[in-house]
Amino acid sequence: MTGSGMTESGGVPQTMRAAVLVGDRPELTMHTIPVPRPRAEEALVRVLACGVCHTDLHVMRGEVAFPRPAVLGHEISGTIVAIGAGTAEDRGLAPGDPVVGAFIMPCTRCEACRRGRDDLCSAFFGQNRLHGTLFDGESRLSMPDGSFLAMYSMGGLAEYCVVPLSALVRRPAELVPDAAAILGCAAFTSYGAVHRAARLEAGESVAVVAVGGVGSGLVQLARASGADPVIAVDVAAEKLESARRLGATHIVDSGREDAIEAVRRITDGRGVDVAFEALGRPATFAQAVAMLADGGRMVAVGIAAGDAEAAIRITPLVRRGHTISGSFGARTRTDLPRVVELARRGVFDASEVVTRRYDLEHADEAYQALARGEVTGRALVVMPAP
Repeated sequence: MTGSGMTESGGVPQTMRAAVLVGDRPELTMHTIPVPRPRAEEALVRVLACGVCHTDLHVMRGEVAFPRPAVLGHEISGTIVAIGAGTAEDRGLAPGDPVVGAFIMPCTRCEACRRGRDDLCSAFFGQNRLHGTLFDGESRLSMPDGSFLAMYSMGGLAEYCVVPLSALVRRPAELVPDAAAILGCAAFTSYGAVHRAARLEAGESVAVVAVGGVGSGLVQLARASGADPVIAVDVAAEKLESARRLGATHIVDSGREDAIEAVRRITDGRGVDVAFEALGRPATFAQAVAMLADGGRMVAVGIAAGDAEAAIRITPLVRRGHTISGSFGARTRTDLPRVVELARRGVFDASEVVTRRYDLEHADEAYQALARGEVTGRALVVMPAP
């Protein structure tokens, strides 16, 4: 690969193993495909681990439209092995650097990116999330016969992936290398919701509805911001106990009691200042709104299946001065370094959130377990040693 003009570290094979979504069935099958090549302002990363996110599951089920065949996986930890030819000299990353990659990969050039709104990058959403390509309209991945293979974000469920340098941050030595993968979505999404959308302040009360991978991050960051109480709401006892360990002051099993009444009881009838909804279901969306105190904010974080809608009563929204906002993620270039620094300082404990590890050859099993509700926190797909 050195003949392409790339800066490279170590030998890079011609082919790699990847978990590929092919056909109409919601399952991943293993394939040997060509190792991709990075272009200008891109890096080739040897993947160490990739987080198992519910959004990938939506894609697998066809609940989120995306082209097939495709390689999913959008939060990674790995090592840069090559930098694309024509990359500016001052990008601050080089072959050999351990890195974390965020799922929102900003183009840096569109109007939103120029305003610092990486989370609204028109090229990322218009090309990658609609067509499975990078900003030039081409995927870096291909099937063995050379035909098109879509990449969901960077396509991290493979031994190697191409990532725009704008979406990478050096991984500190203090972090557990594979667990650091979840900083690129679970922690990154939580940071955007807590610090950008909610603008959470110390002393405010919080409810987190659904405490899976992202919800676990919301609990940690809300507590670290000085929120009190921090109420975790879920139907799974194991997830609730994990949330308690991560900083929740109260837990509510919504399968056993009315969650709205429980939250109001904990807050002396007032409700919470901020409710985060991390599941993306109409019932929990409406539930989170109903937990709000006067003037409260509900931040919707969970991606819904298909064109799901939630019914919200208009008069209480107006009369009580509620605010409902959506938060897809944080702002990559400014916020990913902050997320990584919080993890380095122990404010966000990625190791505690990661509860299962699967090898790449069993990636499909990880998502089937997620679909059955068996994963507390976050699972990882860990790549074979090079």
